[in-house]
Amino acid sequence: MSEQLQRIAGIGLVPLVVLADAACAKPLGEALVAGGIPVAEVTFRTEACLDTIRAMKEIPDLIVGAGTVHTAKQAAAAVDAGATYIVTPAYNPSVIEWCLAHDVDVIPGTVTPGEIEGSRAYGIRLCKFFPAAAYGGTTTLKALAGPFADVKFLPTGGVNLDNMIDYLALPNVAAIGGSFMTPDKLVAARDWAGIADICRKIVQKMQTALPTR
Repeated sequence: MSEQLQRIAGIGLVPLVVLADAACAKPLGEALVAGGIPVAEVTFRTEACLDTIRAMKEIPDLIVGAGTVHTAKQAAAAVDAGATYIVTPAYNPSVIEWCLAHDVDVIPGTVTPGEIEGSRAYGIRLCKFFPAAAYGGTTTLKALAGPFADVKFLPTGGVNLDNMIDYLALPNVAAIGGSFMTPDKLVAARDWAGIADICRKIVQKMQTALPTR
């Protein structure tokens, strides 16, 4: 893994960011940093995603990436806006190849052994596992550890405060992703202090349960 991906793995948590108003981007990003989770995966689910990336990129120490990237064109736009890593929802060779050609970290979406093997063929050793809960969660990840011992995963989808430790305790899980770190209710209320507080509690829960991470 690259130095950046190793840093993300060291943090262990990747908040998903879905904003309809880019004016919320900077205070939300600052709340993540204040809460001890200096990572953001800004999803291509709203028209504000590129402006959100631009605004968050101005925050010192915040690692800003783009998620739900379906095309190489979207990947290029995200990188131009300041994203330093790309996450796809599914295995997509065209996006992978664009990222590798432009020296951009990419975390491809995988859920089957074939997709994981395809990613390995590109030299990738960190894959998204999505939708995690729908495809067996920790049971499936444990089964994948044998044949894919050199691959780490970023499970997302159904990962939450109640099961996060179960995922993070697995040796083949580099980090977990989820919107539970950026609750819609608090984002809508623009309660940035509340989001920072939730992030602190999540970090504390992880460090208490898994002090060696």
